[in-house]
Amino acid sequence: MSGDAAREAHGAELDGFFMGLALDEARRAAEEGEVPIGSVVVCDGEVVARAHNRREGDADPAAHAEFLAMEEAARALGRWRLMGCTVYVTLEPCLMCAGLMVNARIDRCVYGAHDPKGGALGTLYDVSHDARLNHEFEVESGVRAEESAALLRSFFKSRR
Repeated sequence: MSGDAAREAHGAELDGFFMGLALDEARRAAEEGEVPIGSVVVCDGEVVARAHNRREGDADPAAHAEFLAMEEAARALGRWRLMGCTVYVTLEPCLMCAGLMVNARIDRCVYGAHDPKGGALGTLYDVSHDARLNHEFEVESGVRAEESAALLRSFFKSRR
């Protein structure tokens, strides 16, 4: 295996690991009766924040997992610019959360399942690479997508 291929394989392994932590957060959300979406923010290889959906519990329309995780990361790091950070989230971010990623200047977002109804990182929109905005970031999609989608399907099936 070449050096580049080894680095790429290691990177994919790390993405899977951190997405597992986001999936743990998504399970916590489901236990609380929230839509099971979880997120972690990683900076320099360390988890600096983790969160799950809290819209119902907090009565807050902005309490999306990745939004809360980015707010927590900013507090933990003592800065609003999240350069050097990767946001892991189990479902493709919406316009609000993708917009916050632009404004927070993240380096990268890794997400699990695509969101055909609201995805703003490639499905309905691509906020991550819109030249009209002041920041672009890398996106990796489909990491542990089936696990992420299965959690959502199970949650909504139990609600019907």
